[in-house]
Amino acid sequence: MPLVDKPLEELKTYQGINPKPTDFDKFWDNSIAEMKATDPQVELTPAEFSAPNVDCFDMRFTGIGGARIYAKLLRPPNAPTPHPGLVCFHGYSVDSGEWVGLLPYALAGFTVAALDARGQGGKSEDVGGVIGNTLHGHIIRGLDGPPEKMLFRNIFLDTAQLAGLIMDFPEVDETRVGAMGGSQGGGLTLACVALEPRIKQAAPTFPFLCDYQRVWEMDLAQGAYQELKDYFRRFDPQHKRQEEIFTKLGYIDNQHLAPRIKAEVMMGTGLMDTTCPPSTQFAAYNKITSKKSMEIYPDFGHEGLKGFNDKIFEFMMEL
Repeated sequence: MPLVDKPLEELKTYQGINPKPTDFDKFWDNSIAEMKATDPQVELTPAEFSAPNVDCFDMRFTGIGGARIYAKLLRPPNAPTPHPGLVCFHGYSVDSGEWVGLLPYALAGFTVAALDARGQGGKSEDVGGVIGNTLHGHIIRGLDGPPEKMLFRNIFLDTAQLAGLIMDFPEVDETRVGAMGGSQGGGLTLACVALEPRIKQAAPTFPFLCDYQRVWEMDLAQGAYQELKDYFRRFDPQHKRQEEIFTKLGYIDNQHLAPRIKAEVMMGTGLMDTTCPPSTQFAAYNKITSKKSMEIYPDFGHEGLKGFNDKIFEFMMEL
């Protein structure tokens, strides 16, 4: 078959090349402690959207830095209590999507929460306060300041905080919660289950936010990863700070968070993906030590993977 990346047998053992900061674990332990010390001030208001046999709410809570974070929340009022929960994450730059796309899981008996990533296409706040460039991209937002100010650090924490809040709902069984999403949503799924290890099952599809240096070395810093090339061209045109920059990006690299994952993971990957190259996805997948499986689509790129949504539904129904 044609190749856009390493052969499959090499992908299965690939361990990634983006540097890991020496204080990585301490950084995330401190970040989780900060998240847990934040008063979420949860607010639920009935949504304008309605559907039979489902209660729909606009959910807001206070995240890291005081930002008010938005999520769609669907509750099945007639489901047994306690029942399973599900957190859902969207692709880069957009939002949590339409309510109707979440209905199958709510009608199947899940309490469902779909996050709007802060500062992107939805209703969550980005309260700012970073040093340096804020143009064209959230991977590099905050890169010129302390790592605690990196925007994806905060978005990663929002995912875990949302999952924890759903687990705290009296109608939800905290031992039966899943997470899912594609592209950026796949990366946020990995981050969420790494930072909230009580999550039982995870279904990331072609996850973004993995092995940044590999993306750049493949000359695929375009599209979703274009901001990497833009940053170097603007602020380090001779790459004199290359190691420093990629090491700082290592704080928000899912391959380094992956060993924290305790959930069962089912990942979907297209081997012709030039948006989130397969090797970057395998860099994270290969570091997961919990039960895992990968559904591989040899002729598919960064697109719908035929039949995979059905597999995800069946996987989540195990909860």
